[in-house]
Amino acid sequence: MGAAGVGKTALIKRFLQDSFDPKHRRTVEELHSKEYEVAGVKVTINIMDTSGSYSFPAMRKLSIQNGDAFALVYSVDDPESLEAVKRLREEILEVKEDKFTPIVVVGNKKDRMQERRVSADDVLVKVELDWNNCFLEASAKENENVMEVFKELL
Repeated sequence: MGAAGVGKTALIKRFLQDSFDPKHRRTVEELHSKEYEVAGVKVTINIMDTSGSYSFPAMRKLSIQNGDAFALVYSVDDPESLEAVKRLREEILEVKEDKFTPIVVVGNKKDRMQERRVSADDVLVKVELDWNNCFLEASAKENENVMEVFKELL
């Protein structure tokens, strides 16, 4: 989950298909499934690719109600997208009524070093110390830390 254009779909496509499309296309909601073996046990992972638009609050609430774990994605070159992550986290905690719901906060587009406007250190302190959640920076484009994002949620 995250604001529009932060790379949610790109991270999912990189994880599931090991591919990257630089063109942004809007997502309303798409469900992806893949079987994995984790510690010798076959598990089916269902990944809901959500809209970054806030035009669908009922759909977002339903996604939260049905979700078991959440990747909250912002773009390192867009401080407003980090604010969206903060709002989404609050909504998840409110809907799930459980502060122990697995959440990983992902700073995507880490490859855009020249355009960076969000400090990784500041986010790390907020997410890991204040929120007690996991934080990673990733790049779907460069395939950096993509697998780790999804491993954190298992």
